[in-house]
Amino acid sequence: MTTTSDSFPRRHARTQRFTLGAPRAFTVAPDGSRVVFLRSSSGTDRASSLWVLDPADGGERVAADPYALLGGASEDLSPEERARRERSREGGAGIVGYATDSAVELASFALSGRLFAAELRAGTARELPTPGPVIDPRPSPDGRFVAYVAQGALRVTDVAGEGDRALAEPEPAAGSAQVTYGLAEFIAAEEMGRSRGFWWSPESDRLLVARVDDTPVRRWWISDPARPESDPQHVAYPAAGTANAEVRLFVIGLDGVRTEVSWDRARYPYLAHVHWSAAGAPLLLVQARDQRSQLYLAVDPDSGSTRMVHADEDPIWLDLFPGVPCWSPSGQLVRIADEGGARVLAVGERPLTGPQLHVRAVLDVSDDDVLISASAGERAAAPETGEVHVYRVNELGMERVSQERGVHGAVRAGGVTVLVSATPERAGARAQVLRDGKVTATVTSYAEDPGMSPRMILTEGGARRIPCAVLLPQDHDGVTPLPVLMDPYGGPHGPRVLAAHNSHLTSQWFADQGFAVVVADGRGTPGRSPAWEKAVHHDFTVSLDDQVEALESLAKSHPLDLSRVAIRGWSYGGWLAGLAVLRRPDVFHAGIAGAPVTDWRLYDTHYTERYLGDPAASPESYAKSSLVTDEGLSSPAEPHRPLMIVHGLADDNVVVAHALRLSSALLSAGRPHEVLPLSGVTHMTPQEQVAENLLLLQVDFLKRSLGLA
Repeated sequence: MTTTSDSFPRRHARTQRFTLGAPRAFTVAPDGSRVVFLRSSSGTDRASSLWVLDPADGGERVAADPYALLGGASEDLSPEERARRERSREGGAGIVGYATDSAVELASFALSGRLFAAELRAGTARELPTPGPVIDPRPSPDGRFVAYVAQGALRVTDVAGEGDRALAEPEPAAGSAQVTYGLAEFIAAEEMGRSRGFWWSPESDRLLVARVDDTPVRRWWISDPARPESDPQHVAYPAAGTANAEVRLFVIGLDGVRTEVSWDRARYPYLAHVHWSAAGAPLLLVQARDQRSQLYLAVDPDSGSTRMVHADEDPIWLDLFPGVPCWSPSGQLVRIADEGGARVLAVGERPLTGPQLHVRAVLDVSDDDVLISASAGERAAAPETGEVHVYRVNELGMERVSQERGVHGAVRAGGVTVLVSATPERAGARAQVLRDGKVTATVTSYAEDPGMSPRMILTEGGARRIPCAVLLPQDHDGVTPLPVLMDPYGGPHGPRVLAAHNSHLTSQWFADQGFAVVVADGRGTPGRSPAWEKAVHHDFTVSLDDQVEALESLAKSHPLDLSRVAIRGWSYGGWLAGLAVLRRPDVFHAGIAGAPVTDWRLYDTHYTERYLGDPAASPESYAKSSLVTDEGLSSPAEPHRPLMIVHGLADDNVVVAHALRLSSALLSAGRPHEVLPLSGVTHMTPQEQVAENLLLLQVDFLKRSLGLA
């Protein structure tokens, strides 16, 4: 099953959802003289180069070109680097990440397992000879050294490429396969938003280094049946209710002196966030395993002792947020907290925002204000469905930086702000450089134009005012009832109802195949209120309740044929699609479950226990929220509805055992279904033909199942 080279499915796959060629990963120099970013050379080129922009005139130049640095050779990625990219859902190539010194004059990056440094003023790059394969290189703040991880050891070299040495190596008795220094463990990278495992001191004379011991973690084997000659991949996977990796933290000087940081690791085993700046002592955020309590700890780097700066408790769970905790330049603690039913920004002990805003992230902290991203809160004047804006906040009030309706983010330093904006009307995202609130430059994007614009209505559905998007075929009269395709993610961390053009391209393509497509962000999805997100506590099935409520409500005002309703989704959305056809066949007549979690006992500790608790203590929550149990299908209803299960055999996040157990349970219950195994595919589907044909096969299945073929 193929299409022409200029069809939407093929272009969508080839351009990685029209993201290739777009500038990303911005860093602004503290003096405002440079903006550094990544960008590939075209909308179909996967390999990103490192670029520098002059905010004064908008001039752009390449600081490091991966093709030139590798001499045209193809990349050779280590298993550890592939795993890092899978955790960050990075599908690109070339320079996919970089770090800079404090002046943003030196950048370091790994390329094909080799270490490179770029002089950003001069625009030159060179390789530093080191042992490899190199992972996560980071310059010291003074730009004299680069620390990196190779073969589980934290190493450091000077920028001349001399004096390379190991600061911390896995103990021979433990075995390097189980112990690493300087890397994030699986759940930190997958669930906590912490992708790194070492942090430089502001004085560049020592580092905080995480030691991870995976020995207690249960081992799983992930094989590719299509390649029987290949060894299975042996992974440490901490499934719900089982042991996590042991994480310790050390202060290690460049002179080799090592001091362990002490806290109650038995009570607070999760190292969620680390911050070390000139504004204060090293700052840790550590969580209890049940994620109902957490401590903010200041570290004495000389003794390793810690003192409590602040403590949080919540009877349900505590969320983690980008950019916090950190110190303000004056030494006050900056954090995001749930207070009075709202998610607020707090500096010191004082909340600076209220229920009008739902704070999502801290983007920058200066002497004058805090730059945040936020959506409309429960007491906002308007719902602003799908919008995320950037605000400046201080004790005197707040000011919105982003003005267009859309989804916005920003990076700021030295009086220069890079504002990245996606809107419903404009394809892709636009990156503008602002100084004193005025645009001085627009960063060039080479991303391809999709050649289509979503016919999208952003609205709310049902008594709960569920955020929704409705998409109809481009040529539809707006009156004739259409078969319905629900297209949700529908769960934690994954908003789908966004006021952004490209976010709805695939949904519009499905609409143009003859469907009314509905996307609904029910309870559990982020961006509205703490209570909205925490409504799924011990019961994920409320996500399905809200899909039904949104559908039935929207049918009163949109041309939806409720006698022909299908649902599709991936990951949590795949689980939701499976749940819909098994539990509510009176509403849903067909489903496509992509990479679904079918038994929540097989998903990881930090995510699953946050929502459903310990499986030993709350077996009923797991059984109710799972599609299968040890006894077979979990609470299936009649009649049976067509279900397609799609799963990558190389998925190390939602392993293929989920799909196989669901298929076995369906077979045992005498329920016909279709299974589409994807050889060599992980939780992402980056391969062009695989991604393209997945769309085409889904349309074929939906039309057959709903009697439209």
